[in-house]
Amino acid sequence: MSDKLHIPHYDLDNIFWDHQSNEYGVKASEDERDRRLREIIGLDSWIKEGVYRSWVAPSFDAVDKIVVLMTPLSVQEERIWERYEERIVDIVPNKKRETLEGIHNLLAWNKDYNLTKLPNLIDHWDYKDKMILVRDNLDLLELQLM
Repeated sequence: MSDKLHIPHYDLDNIFWDHQSNEYGVKASEDERDRRLREIIGLDSWIKEGVYRSWVAPSFDAVDKIVVLMTPLSVQEERIWERYEERIVDIVPNKKRETLEGIHNLLAWNKDYNLTKLPNLIDHWDYKDKMILVRDNLDLLELQLM
């Protein structure tokens, strides 16, 4: 979508996590994270992606639309495993040390997020008027036609 609209894309993982660390799970400082987010929000247009909520509220206030992806959990889990396997065999270069424990933790977090936190967010969110829900390919095609 970023390419189609000629709008820069930002992955919130690149803001939240400390990419100078050799281990997964090391967070950037709150000051650094918040500074990076303010830089993005200060641009004329931008697309950001990630599952963060509490610290990104300023971006929700600033956006026109919020696209919420609700792909099937089985598809997400398959992709997590594929990404792990690609990193282990160096198909996808990665400077951080992958662990099986880390993947199991990610899968558990992802399952809880998708089955509990995301549905609760959607039901009680202050930004429902900005939200576009994408559950399947038909929703995605409709979004691309906007």
